[in-house]
Amino acid sequence: MSRAGLPIETLPAWALLNDVAFVDIKVVNTEEKGYGVVCEKNLSTKQDTSDSPTLLTAPHSLVLNAEAVQEYAKEDKSFRQLLNAVGHHSARRDILLFLLVQMVLASRPSQPPVGVSNPWTEYLKFLTKEALVPTLWTEEERLLLRGTSLNTAVNAKISALDVEFDAVREPSSDIPCWNDMFWTSGAISFRDWILLDALYRSRCLELPRSGESLVPCIDMINHSSNPTAYYDENSKDEAVLLLRPGIDIAEGDEVTISYGDTKSAAEMLFSYGFIDPTSTAESLALPLDAFPDDPLARAKLVLFGEAPKVHVARDHGSITWRSPFAYLMCVNEEDGLEFRVLQDTEGARQLRVFWQDEDVTDQKADFETLIRAHPLAAILRLRVVTVVQECLQAQLDKLRGSALDSTIAATNPSLLREDCAKAALLLRQVEASILETGVEALEKEASHNSHIIRLLLQRCSLLADEDVVAYLGSMETAELDIANEEASNEAEDFS
Repeated sequence: MSRAGLPIETLPAWALLNDVAFVDIKVVNTEEKGYGVVCEKNLSTKQDTSDSPTLLTAPHSLVLNAEAVQEYAKEDKSFRQLLNAVGHHSARRDILLFLLVQMVLASRPSQPPVGVSNPWTEYLKFLTKEALVPTLWTEEERLLLRGTSLNTAVNAKISALDVEFDAVREPSSDIPCWNDMFWTSGAISFRDWILLDALYRSRCLELPRSGESLVPCIDMINHSSNPTAYYDENSKDEAVLLLRPGIDIAEGDEVTISYGDTKSAAEMLFSYGFIDPTSTAESLALPLDAFPDDPLARAKLVLFGEAPKVHVARDHGSITWRSPFAYLMCVNEEDGLEFRVLQDTEGARQLRVFWQDEDVTDQKADFETLIRAHPLAAILRLRVVTVVQECLQAQLDKLRGSALDSTIAATNPSLLREDCAKAALLLRQVEASILETGVEALEKEASHNSHIIRLLLQRCSLLADEDVVAYLGSMETAELDIANEEASNEAEDFS
């Protein structure tokens, strides 16, 4: 569908009409970041001990969240019918459905028979420029993510959005007025739903009282690792932009906020379409597969209830990791693990997990603690460390095996946007560095644990236990194989 955007120079008129107040700042089109906010005069809070000056105020009526969508449904009975047909699955989906309607209304030269225009109808026209989040990359551009932690996540997100779009299209097709407006006219496509999801993820704010919300104009403030402003809500529930204490900003300087300093490079790129190396956390999350030959694998996955992951972080060169499922994954019946299907007082059957004959279902994500009292706790810990090490090594091998240069060479370079290629390269460099450090740290931990275990076993005269000896022998073989693989890769430079 063709959608004419509005020039940013007309935003002050929209703001005045809708009671959005700008104080000594304005929205401009920056060279590299798209829209941004700059000062119209010198501002300072270094000498002022009073409250932080307000730079922008948006009335509560413009704050778009789940509550606002419900209020709109009370005013527009046709939208209420649509919302009820699609179903209330989440605040996010309700907001996306509202934005979908406003997007269609904004594209119509005259008022259609259904839908009621509101300030968001016009405001969306300022947001026609697509964010560079990976779900909006072309198929060729997404190939640049192969080997990174984002590759699977982006493909899974697109598949989930496809299912979600069908869940909107099918019930709305049964409502004649919305079928005509959306589908018969060809006004809406799957690409539009992906775009709205991208706008939501890249512009959503967490307000103190209103929760996850979209706020016009404040959502045009760019990110910085050294932000000069922050957003809040005042006593009237208005969304406000405030200058941070101890700040000097010269006329023409950009006003910035922080999008968060705990997000990984993958999270920043996934949600906002860029990576700021100065503010992203050095971390990544990797999927973890259960052992294919584990007879309890299915029960473990069902009990755990979420996708197993390994989280790795590096802080000042030191590696930390966590993986609750890895601990559950590495214990078995011979260690004291047992699954039982029990019936509750209402007759419902429940899967319960027992450890050392004690029901620990409520502690299913804390087997790290549960195994500490086990006689072979050190061996169980070594199993987990080895699993995590192999997970990181496998991801590093994927990254090395899908070098960016070869991917670009196999693709028509003219089909790749420069910003996408730069972001993919930076993500690959960041993740490769973390993975390399993580593998090295885990190798040392595994070697140390193996040495400690042997000392303990010797002292306790447990080496006569054939099962223990066999297990330790297999661990030594695995470590030797990994060492040989590392040696074979030393000649290649994947930096």
